[in-house]
Parts: sequence; C-alpha cells; structure tokens
Amino acid sequence: MRRRWAAALLGLATALALTACGGNPPGVDGGIADDWKPMAEPRPFVPESGVCHASAVESGYRAAYAPVDCAATHLTETVHVGTFTGDAAQGDSPWRPGSRQYRTAFDDCGDKADAFLGGDWLGARLSINLVLPPAEAWSGGSRWYRCDLAEVRSLDDTSMVSREGSLAGALAKPSPLRYGCFNPRTKDGVVEEMVPVACDKPHRSEFVGIWTAPDSSYQAFIEGDEKAVHRGCQRLIAAYAKVPNDGDIQYRTGTIYFSPTAPEWEQGNRGVKCFSWDSTRTLNRSIKGGGPKLLPVR
Repeated sequence: MRRRWAAALLGLATALALTACGGNPPGVDGGIADDWKPMAEPRPFVPESGVCHASAVESGYRAAYAPVDCAATHLTETVHVGTFTGDAAQGDSPWRPGSRQYRTAFDDCGDKADAFLGGDWLGARLSINLVLPPAEAWSGGSRWYRCDLAEVRSLDDTSMVSREGSLAGALAKPSPLRYGCFNPRTKDGVVEEMVPVACDKPHRSEFVGIWTAPDSSYQAFIEGDEKAVHRGCQRLIAAYAKVPNDGDIQYRTGTIYFSPTAPEWEQGNRGVKCFSWDSTRTLNRSIKGGGPKLLPVR
C-alpha cells in the first residue's frame, strides 16, 4: 500500500507539471507553495466555567471532558477556571496537594465559590474539588485549574451526591444546604453521628461558624492543644449568641468541633466547624442572638 500511494502522488505531480507547461489562466502564477493560508497556532485545551459534570475527576483529560446542562442530573459544577501564573506556572508537572501553589489555587477556588454561592461554602453541605491538567497536558503548556463544587450527603458522610439545578446563589438565602441544629449521638464521650433537626424542634447542638486553624502540619494540628480549638469555638459561640466571651462561657454551653480530614488539610482547608453543645437540656429555638437569658451561667 505504501508504494502504490507514493506512485499516485508522483503521477499527480507529473500531471500538474505537464499542465503548467501549457500556460496559466489569468491570475494564476503556476505556483502552489504560496497559496496556503498560514495555520493557526495550536492552543492548549481549557475547560469552561458555568457547566456541570456527571462525575468527579482529579485530572481534566480532554478526551473525557463531557460537560452537561446543570438543569440535568450531575455531580459537580465548575464555578471558576483559573490560571497558574508566575513561578506557579514553572513546574515540570501539575502541582500536588500540600504544595504552596496547589493551596493558593484551592484558596482561590474557595473565594470564588463563596461569591458564586452567596455565602461561606464551609458552612454548608458542600465540597470543593480542584481539578488540574494531566501531566501530558501540563507538559504541552496547559496551566489552568478548575474549581468544581459539589453537594455532600451530610456532616458525617461527605460523599458527593447527584443533584439537579445550579448552586448559584444557593447560600444567599435560607437553604437546607446550610448547617443548622443537630441532636448529636454520642458514645463514651465521642460523637458518632450528628442528626440534623429543625431549630424550632428539640435539639442540643447548633452550628455557629468556622474557626481557622493555625497553619502547621496536619500531624502537629492533630497532636496540638485541643483546648485551643475549643476556645476558638467558644469565641464564635459568644459572638453568635451575643454572650460575654469570658471564663463563664464554658458554664453556658459546651462545644463540639469537626476538623478537616488529612486530605482536606493537604488541599489547604484549615476550616474547623464549630457547634454549641448542651448535654443537660434541649432548646426549641436557635441560640443566635439569644443572649445571657437564653444561655445563663449554670
């Protein structure tokens, strides 16, 4: 087949040469080398923002890129596509969790997600998945990063769940995605499950905000001063419930906190979820703004 194809090309060239000997029509110079338009410079693939995906990925392979309408059933939603620049664009391979460049991109995703949602994504049943180009695409010049947002099952089970409809503005108003009130199930002083309940129903715990842990290794954080974490949550409770932030706050309510997992910590997540906790009584309203009357010293 290779020889027959070469012969066909040679025959075509001979025919063109013979035609050229007989003269050229007006406006034709007889040369073809200068008649081709210059080819466009090839550009690396860049994903789109504002689209949804049926599955979650870590590397954005072009061949597997198949965005879907966000009105249809999907698992993740791309809320932003950024670009590594400066020294962050100089690596030989895509940045890995734990690196400064990866964390910077993850922080940017968090900021963009907050703006997209109209509220703090850490205070809701949501997760952020940072997607980077595969190694071969990075070698070819791709320097984008994709911020994918997803709904998760619960505070205890952070597996992603499929949904329909965009998350745009989801936290700008009351939403079932937001953490609210809970009835913790405990055993031997350990919280085994946080059962969500409406705040106007009997409950013992309530989400009050996010405390940002100091920047350290995950091991240092886990083995560090647990009391410092509780004190951070107590400050949030005091501001949320409008009670004095003093030594008596520990006699008004207890605290429960959920720290980031090791993989989340490596991504750059330092947000500790803080909750009030009363083991001796139930409430039928939110403690927000309740003041000392609702949370007396006991």
